[in-house]
Amino acid sequence: MPNWIGDVCMTLPCLEALLQTNLPVIVCARPWARDLLSGYPLHDFIEMDNPWYKSAMMVRQHHKQIKGVAGGLLLPDSLSSALIFRLAGVHSAGHRDDGRSLLLRWPIGKATAPLHAVEAWYRLTMEALERWNLSAPESVPPRQLSLRMTRQHDSAARAVLSEASLALNQFVLIAPTATGRHHGKIKVWPGFDLLARRLQEDGHRVVMCPPPNEREQALQNAPTAECLPPVSLGTYASLTQKASLVICNDSGVSHLAAAAEARQITLFGVTDKTRTGPWSPKAVCLGSAATWPHLDDVLASAQVALTRPQRNAS
Repeated sequence: MPNWIGDVCMTLPCLEALLQTNLPVIVCARPWARDLLSGYPLHDFIEMDNPWYKSAMMVRQHHKQIKGVAGGLLLPDSLSSALIFRLAGVHSAGHRDDGRSLLLRWPIGKATAPLHAVEAWYRLTMEALERWNLSAPESVPPRQLSLRMTRQHDSAARAVLSEASLALNQFVLIAPTATGRHHGKIKVWPGFDLLARRLQEDGHRVVMCPPPNEREQALQNAPTAECLPPVSLGTYASLTQKASLVICNDSGVSHLAAAAEARQITLFGVTDKTRTGPWSPKAVCLGSAATWPHLDDVLASAQVALTRPQRNAS
């Protein structure tokens, strides 16, 4: 799987398609993805958080213990991912990119027409299943990511809300941070402080739940918002489902909210929503790759969303 939270969320339809083959599925991903995917019936999970040669040794060790492996599916386009599986002895399918063809048993060309990331990875998965002579589900991905969350995720989210005296569907969850840059540009909308204050003036409780490494930035960007303690990714996804509205940048939070089928507004200013926007019919996207949305537009969209009836989170 890819190395970013949002990308892992966008590959969930691929995982569902592989599970429908009724063959054992082993996921190789970053350690944090283990909790996020704990609701899926995986045969095994290999943590990929080492130098590439150590990761190759780990995959090879697992590969030796399993007979009749159909193949490996490389969703990342990196040369290192192809090299890891090649050294581990796993015949793999993946995009023909970065000179990887010699390392792949089934190199697959990318689509000529521009695709959303969800569509591109799903297309790759369907091509791999065809080469393995395995039955494939629908040729296009579903309109929702539909993350499988566990009772533990739900219980942990409810405990966090109880500790903060927050009721279901009675708070706005914001995520005023985003890691990394896009072509050197900051990926964080600059209006979160004023947004939080205006929502609070209207009587809404505004909360955020950043990871430890983003807490300081979150407090700087929205100092009046209530800051919840950090939680696991699966628990965070459950929190988005229990909020009346999620407002975030084009970031991992946007895709977690989409995966949880939460009501959300995602703000764009430097990235392309047609390529990486939230894959959800409940998502409202404001801004563009060239211009951030105005505060008044975000507030107006939030007010419309907050006046609509919201089902109780299960």
